[in-house]
Amino acid sequence: MKILLSLSLTALFLILCFSLSQGFNPKCDTPDRGSNLQVFHVFSPCSPFRPSTPLSWEESVLQMQAKDQARLQYLSSLAVAKRKSVVPIASGRQIIQSPTYIVRAKIGTPPQTLLMAMDTSNDAAWIPCTGCVGCSATVFAPPKSTTFKPLDCNSAQCKQVPNPTCGVRACSFNITYGSSTIASNLVQDTITLATDPVPAYTFGCIVKTTGSSLPPQGLLGLGRGPLSLLSQTQNLYKSTFSYCLPSFKSPNFSGSLRLGPIGQPIRIKYTPLLKNPRRSSLYYVNLIAIRVGRRVVDVPPTALAFNPTTGAGTIFDSGTVFTRLVEPVYLAVRNEFRRRVGKAVPVTTLGGFDTCYAVPIIAPTITFLFSGMNVTLPPDNILIHSTAGSISCLAMAAAPDNVNSVLNVIANMQQQNHRILIDVPNSRLGVARETCT
Repeated sequence: MKILLSLSLTALFLILCFSLSQGFNPKCDTPDRGSNLQVFHVFSPCSPFRPSTPLSWEESVLQMQAKDQARLQYLSSLAVAKRKSVVPIASGRQIIQSPTYIVRAKIGTPPQTLLMAMDTSNDAAWIPCTGCVGCSATVFAPPKSTTFKPLDCNSAQCKQVPNPTCGVRACSFNITYGSSTIASNLVQDTITLATDPVPAYTFGCIVKTTGSSLPPQGLLGLGRGPLSLLSQTQNLYKSTFSYCLPSFKSPNFSGSLRLGPIGQPIRIKYTPLLKNPRRSSLYYVNLIAIRVGRRVVDVPPTALAFNPTTGAGTIFDSGTVFTRLVEPVYLAVRNEFRRRVGKAVPVTTLGGFDTCYAVPIIAPTITFLFSGMNVTLPPDNILIHSTAGSISCLAMAAAPDNVNSVLNVIANMQQQNHRILIDVPNSRLGVARETCT
């Protein structure tokens, strides 16, 4: 049932995005300004990755069945990793990721524009390059850039990639990533985000891949490892950024990624970031309780406790679609949600959703209580509706049985229309309500 729930959550999400994207004529060419980057959903009208035609329910399930569950497997593998805490190029190898938001990045001199997936739980960047066997049609062309530079095996960065090898002095490496195998070279070039050029940015230049697990035009890691965007731009952005993810209802699906401390919201609530030495990239916070309506649900303290050894605790993640809670926490939230809606209103299921209603309901609020701040979710962040809008379901789920079930993930649907601020120097994460259009 939990696997079906995961499949159906993803399928409903995609069908909703497809149906909403029809009939709109968004402005896709608006330039990024300053240190602010527009954020697009991968299935928005502005994205080249959207399906050419809407998929049926069955096709969506078949095509996307592993995405969200695989994301949980990926995050769980990071949380309990017993190897070195930072593996910049290959973090999460053997697990399929599912980043769902992309930003424009310009690589090289003169700049070449790529739409890279943003991922707060990954460190490094990697990009498909000219001549890549098995990559998408849109790739970065190193010969066209006057600032492109391969890194040799004596470089400090080469020691930070998994299993480096040397071919004609170049630092190369091979990794497994989901269903894909990837051969890359470690290189440097200028990356321009909005109007800010970052010279000598280190990333993986993919030359060969099999499978289809990689984001088509590359990935931009927003974690805290040594090859992440935060680390490589420490002097420019002071290890501070925020992002605002748009609602499904936004016709353009565009939000913003704001880099650096300047221009960040002043009126914002904070909770401390917790440090997990086994996986320092993940943004752990202390979730102490959850309130449904006016009642704090009763859960075992161990279900929310932070434990670096086991990976237990709560993280914010931009790549998971629906919030996942460890089973005792989810069941307590779900049962109180049903009680608040009312026993007289029949609960139904829809393609695996276990708390759905075929009649209009007044959904109770759900509030996450963190150390130092409370975040109350509006109805749009709690309920997902069928394509026809006749059925609404609670848009949360229990962690699947076949992954590390001790990790709670605050996912992107519950973050939408909020600005999430990561302030690493002050070791804090902030949340403020904002309409992300």
